[in-house]
Amino acid sequence: MSDARPLEGLFVVSIEQAVAAPLCTVRLADAGARVVKIERPEGETARHYDAAVEGMSAYSVWLNRGKESAVLDLKAEDDLALLHRMVARADVLVQNLAPGAIDRLGLSRAVLAEKFPALIAVNIVGYGQDTPYAAMRAYDMLVQAESGICAVTGTAETACKIGVSAADIATGMNAHAALLEALLSRGKTGRGRVIEIAMFDGMADWMAVPLLHHEHAGRETGRYGLAHASIYPYRPYGCSDGAIVVSIQQGSEWKRFCTMVLGRPDLFADERFATNTWRVVNRAALDAEIEPIFAAMDREEAVRRLTAAQIAWGRVSEVSDLPGHKALRRTDIELPDGKRVSMPMPAGRPGGFDAIPKVPALGADTERIRAEFAG
Repeated sequence: MSDARPLEGLFVVSIEQAVAAPLCTVRLADAGARVVKIERPEGETARHYDAAVEGMSAYSVWLNRGKESAVLDLKAEDDLALLHRMVARADVLVQNLAPGAIDRLGLSRAVLAEKFPALIAVNIVGYGQDTPYAAMRAYDMLVQAESGICAVTGTAETACKIGVSAADIATGMNAHAALLEALLSRGKTGRGRVIEIAMFDGMADWMAVPLLHHEHAGRETGRYGLAHASIYPYRPYGCSDGAIVVSIQQGSEWKRFCTMVLGRPDLFADERFATNTWRVVNRAALDAEIEPIFAAMDREEAVRRLTAAQIAWGRVSEVSDLPGHKALRRTDIELPDGKRVSMPMPAGRPGGFDAIPKVPALGADTERIRAEFAG
């Protein structure tokens, strides 16, 4: 087993669709686990979102590398029995079916705990199953909206969702972390567990600071576009040839910013701007002082001053800028037809993979898996 494959030998069965569960299991596959993806005859949802990558969905290419695909009709008695035989030999079961569907397949929490005590089962749901929302269908934007994420995202005039599938991605990451914790626990006790990961819980956790501000300070977190709601100045400023984002988070940074970047030590001495709390309250007055200074500089001069003052800064990149970004690390993925595409390297894996991961065609492994798990 190489250092890059710490989960080699782990057998994962995943009845997965869309983003949340597939993101969890692709991380397992990246680490060497054997992941068998169970799909409907027509393929799971994300296979049909688009055809952007050589005729394949970008979501499917992103989330299915290194997995096996088996097409089963789980309404058919023989295929359902095959699934149960697979689960009996699995270390991990992951599923994000509609509420109640896994119970109808005979794999309820109670059944799993009784029949497969060493199994780690991850049930991804929209809302906690002990809440009145238990039966609600949940998709990414719906959960972003329900949790209040959209209330703090966008401009003063317009609420927005986060521009990527944040609720799904957070859920997949939470499921992956909880699953690894369960594996460590099973290594000590020999016992598995059934884990519930709710999409809403993940987004509510992300909303902890606005919630605490609301409940304890009576403060409503507004929408400030590309500016921070509670740290200031932390926003873009327009230079003569484009904008640059500036972040001031400490008193020492504020002093250097005023003296070395703005050339305005009087701002540091101004009581209206003495602390971050006061700078947030008086952001409009502060911006009236700062904006003309940046407007008189080009970005190269702004970067020179910010760097010399050890102030954090960043450019606002377009999607078209990302392919050429100097910090972008990439890896190749092989498509079912043998073609290769380049993708962002997943975080925590700068050394890459031992071999180029392959995205399975729909049902590519069905017959082999049927033979392997024949009754």
